[in-house]
Parts: sequence; structure tokens; C-alpha cells
Amino acid sequence: MSKKIVAVTACAAGIAHTYMAAESIEKAAKKMGYEVKVETNGAIGAENVLTPEEIENADLVLVASDIKIDPIRFTGKPLYVTKSIPAIEDSEALIRKAFAEAEVFGKKGSKVGNIQIGNDKDKVTFLTHVMSGISYMVPMVIAAGLLLTIANLYAFQRDDLGRIVKWGFDNTTQMGFLMEKLFYVGQMGFKLMIPLFAGFVANSIADKPAIAPAMIGAYLVNDPEFLGTEAGGGFIGAIIVAFIVGYMVKGLKKIKWPKIVMPIVPIMIIPFIATAVISLIVLYIIGNPISVGMDAMYNGLTNLNNNYAGAPIIIGAICGAMIGFDLGGPINKTALVFGTAIFTDTMTKYGIEGANFVPGTATQAAISVAPLGVWLATILFKNKFSKDEKIAASAAFGMGIVGVTEGAIPFVAAHPVRMIFSNVVGSAVAGGLISATGSKFYGGIGSPLGTFIGYIEQPIPFVTWILCVCAGILTTALLIGFTRGIEFKKPVKVKAK
Repeated sequence: MSKKIVAVTACAAGIAHTYMAAESIEKAAKKMGYEVKVETNGAIGAENVLTPEEIENADLVLVASDIKIDPIRFTGKPLYVTKSIPAIEDSEALIRKAFAEAEVFGKKGSKVGNIQIGNDKDKVTFLTHVMSGISYMVPMVIAAGLLLTIANLYAFQRDDLGRIVKWGFDNTTQMGFLMEKLFYVGQMGFKLMIPLFAGFVANSIADKPAIAPAMIGAYLVNDPEFLGTEAGGGFIGAIIVAFIVGYMVKGLKKIKWPKIVMPIVPIMIIPFIATAVISLIVLYIIGNPISVGMDAMYNGLTNLNNNYAGAPIIIGAICGAMIGFDLGGPINKTALVFGTAIFTDTMTKYGIEGANFVPGTATQAAISVAPLGVWLATILFKNKFSKDEKIAASAAFGMGIVGVTEGAIPFVAAHPVRMIFSNVVGSAVAGGLISATGSKFYGGIGSPLGTFIGYIEQPIPFVTWILCVCAGILTTALLIGFTRGIEFKKPVKVKAK
């Protein structure tokens, strides 16, 4: 009888690596003759959930996750824990290693992968926590942004000749009244999204007891009336609050509380203490300096964009290049966080007309360039790619067309220098061009399809976005094809029929 494997995959964003790792494990296990079932914990939640019977009958439990997965249900089973990347790169080797090194979970003093049973020393990075918060915030960003955009279209009042004479809602009409209320709903969404983000960053660090204190603290650090300032601390203030709360709660959880109060520790005592402490920290220590610093930074960026014609192009090109550099890695995530922060903060502070769209729009324009670029290269230079590479490129197309940059990872792993160079240049072209046009990405997906799915304000409706993104894709494809000969490897020969 063949051995049975159950696995769980997850990544910080819950989009690409989660499903790539699952697919790789499934293919490798079946190839090796094992029965396998993989549970995915993506942005949509847990799918293909493992049943108690399946776990009980398994010979191996494999967890390939970049975020914390509670292992309690695997007690008594051989468990091996790793990150998502080893599963994506070589699942066969991972499965062999897992069978050889798995430890029975719950065994005193045992070690699972790099995790010592009974403590919290996960190797989770700063950006993992931040991206976890962003994954919860993104639906609110998109929903609120689209509502603001729709309502804003009705706010420009025109005279009899069609000229815009003022901005505002004519609430004497039913449509004007409705749009005024929708605009308010969108504003409320932007007001709540930063506390929501902070709550789930703190949750990533210290679980549920940290959510409420972090949300309250992030709201306060963005409340000028509470701080006595002209502006709030924005996205960066929320990140600082979230990490202070997260690690404060983590410390409070380690205290040996009296047994009599243990039932109320996570729901009353820890949230109360953490909320009181973070409120005082925001009020007397960090709130004012952060708000002043962030206001100066955003004013500086706005002045750069307004006074120097080349500034948006340079900023867009840099953000685009960062997206193409490591395909979902720390630099890519830093660019996404930066773009999201600038957009959400300036939208909240200055309204839709004063928001800075440049970094966020550039990162979204660049996000599909790498996977679609490698796919296009296999079309334009088909004699230089093997059959297996063409199949992998089709998978990269499927991911790229929905704005998932990780689709190009297998090609970068095989030829890192050439591929990274091609991806960075093409992504910078897309980011720089879209910034030069003054386009504004409100929400949707970052691929050529984004012009139809979501809302992008652009000089030539639908066309501008497609041309700019495709220019980046073509640049990457041509660089891949032209530099292919530089490899110490001959092009694949195609036999004549």
C-alpha cells in the first residue's frame, strides 16, 4: 500500500506561492507513487481542508508555509515544517527530506524543521507581517476607492455649455443625494482601512488579543484632533503602532497569569493593558513626531511631482524596477507597500484630487511584466526554448494575465542574472511610461486586463494602460530573447519535418 501525505501550503499574501507550492507538492507526490492531499490557506481562506480522518491515516504531514500555521491538529503525526519556496523549487527533494527528518509533533523537546516545539521562534520577517495586514486591507482599499471614484464622477457640476464650473454634489436631486452618500461611504472606508491593516499586522505577530489594541492605536495615530496636529501619522504610523502592540502582546502572553484569571486574559486583561499602553505611547511619545514627519514627506513628494516634470517618471521607473527584481520577494513587497502607503495616506489626507497615485500605479503596471514577458519571449523566439520551457511559460501567462508576478520564478531560478536584468528593465519601462501619462490606478488587477477589470483613469480610455504595460512586456521579451545566446547553452534545435 502506498504511503499517504497530507500537506498545508500558505504564503504571506495568500495568492501565488500558496497555490504554486500546492501544485508542485501534488505533482511530485503522485510521481513518486504517494497518495496526497494538499490544503491551501490563501487569501480566500482555507480550501481543500484536511479532515481528521485524513490526518489520522497520513504517514507524513508536510507544512510549506511562510506564515504561522497552528499545528495542534497534527499532534501525534510525523510533521515537517518548511517555507513555500522549497516546495516550489524541488518538491521531490523536499518530500524525501520530510520523510527522513519529520518529527512526531507533541513529542517533548522535538524540533520540526527550524521550529522548536513549544515556542514561537518562527523565522517570520518584517515584510511577512506587513503583507499579512495588506492582504486584509486590499479589499477595503478597492471597494472604497471605486465608490469614491464613481461618486466623484457625479461631483463635477457643469454649466449649459458642458464646462465644469465647480465640484460638489447637487443633493436636491435623488442621484446627487445618493452620490453624496456613496462618497461618504468611500471616505469611511479609507478612514477604517489603516486601523484594519494595523490590526491584522499585529494579529500576524501575536494572534487575536493584539487586534483590538492595534486597531485603536492606529486610529489614534491618524487622528489629528487626538494628537493636536494638522495631520495624522498615516500608513507608517500604523505600522509602528502594529509592531509595538504585536510584541507587547507577545510579551504579555508569556506572563504566568494566575489560573483563576486565565479565561479572561486573552479577551479582557491583555487587550485592556495593551490598549491603555499604546494610547499613552501614541499621545506622549510617537504620535506628534510621526505625523509631522509623514506630512513633510508627502508634501515633498507632491511638490516634486508638481514642480519637476521628470520626477513622476523617475519614481515610477524605480518602483517598477523594484517589482521586477525579486518577484514577490522583499524588494518587490517593499515597492507594493510603499505604493499602497502613498496612495492610501494621500487619499485620506488630501482627498481624491490631492492623492498621489504615481508609486501605486507604477507598481501595478509593472506587476505582470515579468511573467508575460517570458511567455512572449517563448512565442517570439520559439526556437530558443525547449518544450518544457514553453509549457512553463504557458503557466506563467496564466498567472501574469491576472497580475501575479511570481509566475516567472521558475525561469529566474534557472537563469538568474539574465532574467533579473530583463525583468527589471521591462518593469521599469512599464512603471516609467504609465507615470509619464499621468494615469491613476484606483483598483483592479495589474495586467493588460486591468484596463477592463477595475478602474484606471487614463488619457485615452482603455488604450493607454494596455500600451504602457505591453511596452514593458515587449521590452522584457526582447531582452530575454536577445540575451539567450549569451548563455553557455545552445538554442534548442527544431527538427525539420
